[in-house]
Amino acid sequence: MAQEVVLDKETAFQVALEKNFGILVSKNQLSIAKNNASLMNNGFLPSLSATSVATYNQDNSTIEFPGQFLESGNPRPDVVLDKAEAQRYNAGLQLNYTLFDGMGRAYNYKALKARYALSELQLRETIENTLVQLFSVYFRVAQASENIVVLKDILGRSKRRLKRAQYAFEFGQANKLAVLSAQVDVANDSISMMNALQTLSTAKRDLSLLIRQEEAISFRVDTQVTFLPLPNLQALIESAKTQNVQYLLAQKNTEINEYDLKVSQSGFLPRIGLTGNYGWNLNQSAASAFFPGTNNTTYNLSLGANLTWSLFDGGQTTTRIKNAKIALENQTILNAQQEASFERDIKNAWEVYENNLAIYSLQKDLVATSLNNFERSEQQYVMGRITAIEFRQAQLNLLNAQTSSNTAKYNAKLAEYALLQIGGQLLNTDF
Repeated sequence: MAQEVVLDKETAFQVALEKNFGILVSKNQLSIAKNNASLMNNGFLPSLSATSVATYNQDNSTIEFPGQFLESGNPRPDVVLDKAEAQRYNAGLQLNYTLFDGMGRAYNYKALKARYALSELQLRETIENTLVQLFSVYFRVAQASENIVVLKDILGRSKRRLKRAQYAFEFGQANKLAVLSAQVDVANDSISMMNALQTLSTAKRDLSLLIRQEEAISFRVDTQVTFLPLPNLQALIESAKTQNVQYLLAQKNTEINEYDLKVSQSGFLPRIGLTGNYGWNLNQSAASAFFPGTNNTTYNLSLGANLTWSLFDGGQTTTRIKNAKIALENQTILNAQQEASFERDIKNAWEVYENNLAIYSLQKDLVATSLNNFERSEQQYVMGRITAIEFRQAQLNLLNAQTSSNTAKYNAKLAEYALLQIGGQLLNTDF
């Protein structure tokens, strides 16, 4: 069997950064935004085009001279041009440069740079969401692993109890009911173990998919959880106003809408452009009835400037400006809505975090109490002072306390991650 690999939280996160499908797509979207925000995509550079044309003509013609006579008095003969060939070649370069377009391209360039910054924030948002999802699954694996340890201990104690009951029955010190009761409990504990193993297997497959890990690789996770010393609530609120990714996305969208409005308004201003042409022409004409064939070569250079001012475009520019203003107004409304609920959300996250920490602390104390109670009950059961039902109840109480403590531990840690995410500090802390 292959050796089991320990997959710690830091390694799982690093692998997810490199292989997770959602993060890879977001990185590609960022690359697209970076390409769009370059000077080559915004009309600041001139355009240069080359053209060339080659034409070939072949004519067969007969020229008649009706009513015309030669000096000899004979009718003038027809002139026959057979396969009269003509060629024409030309090539040219054309240069165009927009000198001024009403500041449209400048604002569009700024808008695309803002969209690139927006894509960076969206990548960060994807990473944060993937991190929370990753550790939610990671902790399911850890919790299932710890529950299996607890269930193994419970099952082992139930099997030892069954052996004692069988020995006691064989020596006439207990009835068959004690054996049957112990067998039922062993069967129930075995079923619980099978379900826990299935839960662990499913959680591992989910984790393998998130980090694109081969399922054939056997691994176990780190079940140690360390809670971070967090700042007070007010400090988190102030941090969130400058670091929360949702807050920053809203601000960046507002900036983009402002640029889009200015781009639309640039349609009212004129456009000034420069043009340049350089051409070469070669015309090889065929001989005609009266003139011989000629070769004509021409070189041409021209420079020019143009001004275009759309005085009326059917109201399209006006419509674009109106829609851009509405989009900016909508974004302002969304920002106000977010600000109205922002402080509430972080306070709710803080209370959930504190509540889960308190529950985990109580669950740890309950585990210690339940373990002490079970050990005493086991001693009393061996000495015959309590019934099998009372012993089983103490055993189940210990099982519930231990599994509930595991659940509370990981819930508290996930609540900590959620609080750090809304405070904008999730990627700035240790895992």
